[in-house]
Amino acid sequence: MVIIGAGPSGCSAAALLRQKGYQVILLEKQYFPRFSIGESLLPQSMVFLEQAGLLDTIRDQQKQYAFQFKNGAAFLRGQQRSAYDFTEKFSAGPGTTWQVKRAHFDQILADAVQQQGADLRFGHEVLAVDVAQQHPYLTVRDAHGQVYQLQAKFLLDASGFGRVLPKILDLESPSNFPVRRAVFAHIADGITEQRAEQSDFDRNKILITVHEKDHRAWYWLIPFADGTSSFGVVAEQDFFDHYGFADTSPEALQALFEQILADDPALSQVLKDKKFITPVRSLVGYSANVKYLAQHNFALLGNAGEFLDPVFSSGITIALKSSSLAVPLVEKTLAGESVDWQQQYEQPLRRGIQVFRAYVEAWYSGEFQDVVFATSQNDKIRRMISSLLAGYAWDEQNPIHKNAEQRLHTLASYCREQRHSDHMLEIL
Repeated sequence: MVIIGAGPSGCSAAALLRQKGYQVILLEKQYFPRFSIGESLLPQSMVFLEQAGLLDTIRDQQKQYAFQFKNGAAFLRGQQRSAYDFTEKFSAGPGTTWQVKRAHFDQILADAVQQQGADLRFGHEVLAVDVAQQHPYLTVRDAHGQVYQLQAKFLLDASGFGRVLPKILDLESPSNFPVRRAVFAHIADGITEQRAEQSDFDRNKILITVHEKDHRAWYWLIPFADGTSSFGVVAEQDFFDHYGFADTSPEALQALFEQILADDPALSQVLKDKKFITPVRSLVGYSANVKYLAQHNFALLGNAGEFLDPVFSSGITIALKSSSLAVPLVEKTLAGESVDWQQQYEQPLRRGIQVFRAYVEAWYSGEFQDVVFATSQNDKIRRMISSLLAGYAWDEQNPIHKNAEQRLHTLASYCREQRHSDHMLEIL
């Protein structure tokens, strides 16, 4: 077995395969530890990490690496505030998780699968892949620049934004999302207990703040347990151009970031004493899709196949879910059993992704924002929404998952009508 990439989907797949006694080679182009975003886990991820035998290892080291306990998501839009507690949800399963520095989180996973016997090769880059044969044939360049060939009984691509197989095999297809840019860094947030209390800031929740002047734009604030946070802003390019976006040097991006933050008084107050502790980075056009996710001798995992948007932190959950679905099918394939990868892997995986997609699209259209910030919220519906925000996008028992797009539209219309009625009552 060969896996391209040693991020969460690659390592979880490797761990699941090692449980069954398979020999596994992981080819990772980069060296760990390395900076990465995607730091706010969802409780659904805990189920998949436990299945892979990795959860206890993370739990044992989470204090050492300042992983922050997380029990929900908070939202801020001007003077409007809202929060969801993930323990108060419709779906069964864990309601808490962590917010993690990915450099440490990914290193923990990589160390764990190496201890389990996986052959993890850092600095090894896949140059070419031939999947025309029964067993895929790879051309790889090692850490010393030497090129070698490798044949895999089955190939899993967990290369994330590197998207190795989609590029080599021409599998990429355009995303229907607008091109958006994320600008982000780690900060010493300077949020004291007193300021957190004054600002109604809960360190146990990710904070998503809608930009007051353009509701398509939003900030993330992901606190860690050592007084630092991941801080980012996401918007379409015209939003950044309005602020005089010029170049992507860290200095220019930091100045841009400061200017954008100044336009949000509430968030500026929370981060009054922040200090940047990493260079400010930028990522543009990250949403991606592919023509198909698998064939008879390879499968795409996680972001290598599809990435939606960071707004609901779904990336790692989708990555781990893909590993959980793919590995049993790999076993069947290697045992000579017939597997319909379209029906047994791609369709089930995409059902949950489509639920996430509906909520992402409704967020940017403003419909889901109206639901989140509704002044009066039905408790049963809140629990259903909380389940989605906690990552349980594959729970088909959740009523709002069926025809998610239409049901969100109906719910948003109701919330808007209610807001209008409340406004009329205030006038009267």
